[in-house]
Amino acid sequence: MATECNPEQLEFHALGRRSVVGRFDGGRITSDGGGLLLREVDVRIGLTERLADCFEDYRHPGLIEHPVQTLLAQRIYGLALGYEDLNDHDVLRSDSLLAMLVGKTDLTGQRRLRDRDKGSPLAASSTLNRLELSEPGQAAGHRYKRIAANPQALDHLLVDLFIESHKKAPREIWLDLDAT
Repeated sequence: MATECNPEQLEFHALGRRSVVGRFDGGRITSDGGGLLLREVDVRIGLTERLADCFEDYRHPGLIEHPVQTLLAQRIYGLALGYEDLNDHDVLRSDSLLAMLVGKTDLTGQRRLRDRDKGSPLAASSTLNRLELSEPGQAAGHRYKRIAANPQALDHLLVDLFIESHKKAPREIWLDLDAT
């Protein structure tokens, strides 16, 4: 049986009403095209959606531009694409591909609430920093760090993802507790 390939384009999961197609004929070019494959896996297993369910968001609902799932996706995709430093996101916040990966429909950031944010569809490093530094017991009353992880829910999610990744229960599981 012959494999059918179209070397001119690859089709990925849609984003709302937009089709997502990888083409190889120029235009806006990025070196982060592998992120499209990460998004395919994320959509298939619902990783960032399920991770977001493990957080409590105490921010005022009317002032939220970046839902928890979007913040988590931005940070996770950034890490997976090699941008480990939070300050990388001060440049990445204007990246249309990363905006598409995390589910933003306004890829250029022209519909942002504040004029100073227009042109940048994603969160800046300061917003992502608040997410990373929030502590579960303090987020509800804190002025800035108002998103808190639920450690038990995260633990359960990791176990669930592991179990779901196997068609049948593994015969043996090794837990290596060596800290070195």
